[in-house]
Amino acid sequence: MGKIRVKSFDETENSELEAKKKAKRVAKKALRQAQGETEKMALKTQKQSEDVVEEKEEVVESPISTEKTAEEAVSAMESAAPVDSDAKPSESKRLKKEKFVKVKSLSKRVSENRKMVSKSQTYPLDKAVTLLTQFKTGKFDETVELHVNVREQGMPGTLKLPHGSGKTLRIKVADDDLLSAIENGKIDFDVLVATPDMMPRLAKVARVLGPKGLMPNPKNGTVTTNPDEAVKKLSGGEMRFKTESKAPVIHLIIGKLSFGDKKIMENAQATIDAIGSNKIKSAILTSTMSPGIRLQIVN
Repeated sequence: MGKIRVKSFDETENSELEAKKKAKRVAKKALRQAQGETEKMALKTQKQSEDVVEEKEEVVESPISTEKTAEEAVSAMESAAPVDSDAKPSESKRLKKEKFVKVKSLSKRVSENRKMVSKSQTYPLDKAVTLLTQFKTGKFDETVELHVNVREQGMPGTLKLPHGSGKTLRIKVADDDLLSAIENGKIDFDVLVATPDMMPRLAKVARVLGPKGLMPNPKNGTVTTNPDEAVKKLSGGEMRFKTESKAPVIHLIIGKLSFGDKKIMENAQATIDAIGSNKIKSAILTSTMSPGIRLQIVN
């Protein structure tokens, strides 16, 4: 028969204290383990953060390599696609336009003619006419023109070329039928002659004829009581001139290349005299297809 041990009150109290201590030790151990896991997680997170920061610092520390890479990418895109679809509309249109622009080359005749004359030099009239007739021409009888820049705006005048202009002027006398045609926008004449009693009726089309230099005027002999005589006189080579409405420039036809040097020079001199050399700032002699020749005007 085994021994039976009876615990006293003191022993029972001691056992409870031991159990509490053990439970406390277990709790502390569990707390330490939990704190350890927490510290490990914190260290791991901190390390990951440091790695990310280092990567960012590397990117910041080497901006040149990044820019080069970007530039290389842009160059590759441009070479692959000349027109960038993401570009601004105006830039895209410009690039497309440049792609299809055809460079116009000068003909051999034009290039050779331009080499014969200087743009900055002025030439005496006789030398200018000689140059003009030496240019290589087109396959037709070119018209000779004189373009004059004058000192006064709206300066009118009359001119009779010694050898004519080589152009047949269309001269008409104002009447009711012609007035009706002008009102309908039909103008098929170069000079208009009118009688004094017709002038008030032409006033309503003055804004059409005026800017074109076609309005009859007593000063140039196109308003007269004898229109038939005026037509005959004008047909003989007399012409009138006036500056442009917005610029002090006069454009005149003074002959054809087929006239030859002498006739062209005499017509040009008559034109300069009619305008007045002291009123001329500059003048250019040219033909239909030739370069312009700057004239030396002697006052």
